[in-house]
Amino acid sequence: METLSVFLDVPLVKATLPLDAYRADPSPQKVCLGHAGCQTDADEVWIPPVVKQILLQIPQDPTLDHEYLPELGVLEFTRAAMELAIGKDSRALLDNRAGGVQTIGGTGAVWIGAEFLRRWYNYYLASATVLIATPHLDNLGCIFQVAGFTDIRTYHYWDPVKLTVDTEGFLGELEGAPEGSVVFLHAPEETGLTPKQWTEVAEVMEKRHLFPFFDIAAQGLASGNLDRDAWALQHFVGKGFELLCAQSFSKIFGLYDERVGNLIVVTKDNQTLIRIQSQLAKQIRMTWFGPTSLGARVIAMVLTSPALLYEWKQSLLSLVKRIMLIREKLKEKLRILGTPGSWEHLTAQSGVYSFIGLLPSQVEFLAKHKHIYLLANKQINICSINSKNLDYVAQSIHEAIVTTLFQEHQSENKEKSTEAHPRVQWSPSE
Repeated sequence: METLSVFLDVPLVKATLPLDAYRADPSPQKVCLGHAGCQTDADEVWIPPVVKQILLQIPQDPTLDHEYLPELGVLEFTRAAMELAIGKDSRALLDNRAGGVQTIGGTGAVWIGAEFLRRWYNYYLASATVLIATPHLDNLGCIFQVAGFTDIRTYHYWDPVKLTVDTEGFLGELEGAPEGSVVFLHAPEETGLTPKQWTEVAEVMEKRHLFPFFDIAAQGLASGNLDRDAWALQHFVGKGFELLCAQSFSKIFGLYDERVGNLIVVTKDNQTLIRIQSQLAKQIRMTWFGPTSLGARVIAMVLTSPALLYEWKQSLLSLVKRIMLIREKLKEKLRILGTPGSWEHLTAQSGVYSFIGLLPSQVEFLAKHKHIYLLANKQINICSINSKNLDYVAQSIHEAIVTTLFQEHQSENKEKSTEAHPRVQWSPSE
């Protein structure tokens, strides 16, 4: 008699990534607007030329021994990565109270940081609350939940009607958060928090003793200026906050498959930092034992060489210019088509991703009838639009909006007609 598998009750997790649906679609017109990374105009993965150059040189390096790396990673990489984010002249660095931990991508940095906070931050609080922005709840919420947090809440900073940041509402939610809550913050912020608004956020968080956990996934790709994109983080560090920051280098170095990340820890003093790093090293030994080498070495070589750093910065700037040009062209195409609504937010926002402002029914229309796939949170990757698909994407968005608006209008008219001429209900008993 055949025995049943002990894993019989394991449920199937359905694919939710737009790239999965895109790959399964046989249509020659299909377009994926939900790529995780940056694409070129030829619809290929964007990799800075300087990175390609170094990747060819490294295999010939006679000093590489392929030995296990220390748990905390390549020191040259973590130091250079920290300087990139919080600044070489940061008082936290000069006081030796900021440290870096190399991780498996930005996700690994979030995971290690969440696990650490659950074990040790809760030593001071009976039950810490975690606040995560609504668009990022699915991914980040799962990480914090698995790490052991039970009180995970969302905060709203994006107004889907005005298509802009609801600063007043955001500050109000921070004011009402339980004291000591961990708040997950994103910078550079594509939706455009200004330095003045970030200053207000810091003031509220300081008053409420909220703990900042920053995420920097694409430094340099919002404004083209590395320091400007890290202004919020540098402001918090300058204000004396203890904090964590997850850095990702996939997009800005084109090293998606190398999974290079860095967890920045900023504390009050050096001895606290040493103790925290010892705990993080222990966590890493239990999780992935040690980080990988290649990607970290490439990044360290670029960030520590003035010539290579300049070349890389120029590549970033070129990509940012292309992103802004695509935003301008898409806005203009929709204007020419007479697409209902204002599309000024396309150029008011910055960075790789954009809250385009489509309704769920319109997103569904694009996937079903136009074979165009967006991110689950209704954002689009601007880099996924190129000279070949721009017209098709603009026309499809126009049709999705016009069609759904017409259907809603028809439905409203039908309801009004029913109210004006109600049907007489008859039953045999009458």
